[in-house]
Amino acid sequence: MVIKVFIATQSGSTAIKKKQQDVLGFLEANKIDFKEMDIAANEDNRKWMRGNVPGENRPQNGIPLPPQIFNDELYCGDFDAFFNAKEDNGVYAFLGLTPPPGSKGNEQHLHIAAEDQLEESNEMLHNHFEQSTDINENVGENEAEKDKESAHQTVEPEEAVEESLKPDEEEAESVTEDEEQQPVTEEEEDEEPVTEDEDEVDES
Repeated sequence: MVIKVFIATQSGSTAIKKKQQDVLGFLEANKIDFKEMDIAANEDNRKWMRGNVPGENRPQNGIPLPPQIFNDELYCGDFDAFFNAKEDNGVYAFLGLTPPPGSKGNEQHLHIAAEDQLEESNEMLHNHFEQSTDINENVGENEAEKDKESAHQTVEPEEAVEESLKPDEEEAESVTEDEEQQPVTEEEEDEEPVTEDEDEVDES
């Protein structure tokens, strides 16, 4: 990828010349490879630059002015966008380049990467916690169902024991009723009464 800076070497505007010099001086000072594309001496460069600046980045008159910065065919921005990126130590990101180690842009890039990694870790932990919660809920439901089944099983034997005792109780009740209804035998009725003679013998 090559950084292309479209400039006008024969511009009569002092402001444009100053902006161009600021961009080129920064790239040279930071040893960023770039290529100057002169729109004053090359008509093709002028047409290409005007044709590839997005509509939302064009001025009101529709004619973009240099300097315009591209990364190959990818539009980066004009001088104002470059200046804002430089103030925020984000020129490398503005140019679509990886910051070199130890640079402020690299520190910012690493900080952003660390934040992204932290967010991913937090999201993973959150998902793991939700999964653990779901598993615990399922385990709790299963244990509750097992407790219900075991309680139902323990109740059934007690009912069976009660039912098995009922016939014995009924038999005992029937026996007592038989004893109450048993008639007096004739032998008991025929017992001879004691006579008066026997009483006199006993007295003598």
